[in-house]
Amino acid sequence: MTDISRKETTAGVDCGGCSLHDALNAPAAIERREFLRAGALALASLGLLGLGARSADAMEVREVSPLSPTHTDGRAEKRYPIPAVDGASIDKDNDVIVARAAGKVYAFALSCPHQNTALRWNADEKLFTCPKHKSHYRADGSFIDGRSTRDMDRLAVRKDGQTLVVDVDTLYQQDLNAAQWAAAFITG
Repeated sequence: MTDISRKETTAGVDCGGCSLHDALNAPAAIERREFLRAGALALASLGLLGLGARSADAMEVREVSPLSPTHTDGRAEKRYPIPAVDGASIDKDNDVIVARAAGKVYAFALSCPHQNTALRWNADEKLFTCPKHKSHYRADGSFIDGRSTRDMDRLAVRKDGQTLVVDVDTLYQQDLNAAQWAAAFITG
């Protein structure tokens, strides 16, 4: 754009040659490249402010950190607050998912039993999904469909007051430890 057309489009307002100002005040007078650049800058600004589109997965998953251990906890035990509502929380540092469904609280290994890909919680459908091969699991960890051949792996849990104690080293696979897998939950 030439200096003459810029002066004509600002109608006496000097903003230092701002292309966004030009795009808003005289869109017909600017070149296509300037218009696209101004639009991209505006979208980038919205993204930085958090006003753009957001991923549903990122909005619905709650991250959780373990609580401080007590003197009675074993080396591999992690404490978590018992969830008050149905849903899932993920402790990425310890590869643990804490989930509440229908009055029961579970702890799962974060990875899909098929090929160890980190599972994701879909709050709208109330199920876990493996992003790699699209296996689906109910909130209690039971397998629905996909490439996996078994339910999610549950971790050993116990209730201590208002906390869930998870033994991250004791993993129950539904096909190998059916009785322990079925009993690996607390009522909450």
